Amino acid sequence: MEKSALHIRPAQSLDREGIWRIIGPVIRKGETYALPRQWGRRQALAYWMGVSHRVYVAVASDEQIVGTYYLHANQMGGGQHIANAGFVAVSGHGAGRLMGEHAIEEARRLGFRAMQFNCVVSTNLRAIELWKDLGFRILTALPGAFEHPTHGYVDALIMWQDLPQR
Repeated sequence: MEKSALHIRPAQSLDREGIWRIIGPVIRKGETYALPRQWGRRQALAYWMGVSHRVYVAVASDEQIVGTYYLHANQMGGGQHIANAGFVAVSGHGAGRLMGEHAIEEARRLGFRAMQFNCVVSTNLRAIELWKDLGFRILTALPGAFEHPTHGYVDALIMWQDLPQR
């Protein structure tokens, strides 16, 4: 599928099932998110679509949801000017890159000064390369901070990108 066949829009309540179909298997695998692997639909959607999260979906031309991301302030108070986001995409559609580009622009539009990813699992090479390609840099590695189900304790990376206002 071509990237141009996708569009990003804010998630709606009716998107919950499509979002669950994407995030559920990723959470259960436990390879990329520091979330409880035993979470069911209710817990996962309550987290993903939490009140502090702006949630978006990547939709294919056939109206199938092929990706989702949330965007919010990384911290409260004095840290609320830094964005944070979480992404899950179905492979092969180009949704990851499109959502990443959209999130950066959306964060900038909302007035965030930077975006920080707190826990990019070091074994998630596709995500690391994508974020680097979109202008993020690795600030540090937290040694053994993520328990991977097959690789054991692996590093978690903190990644950062300044978002100068245009």
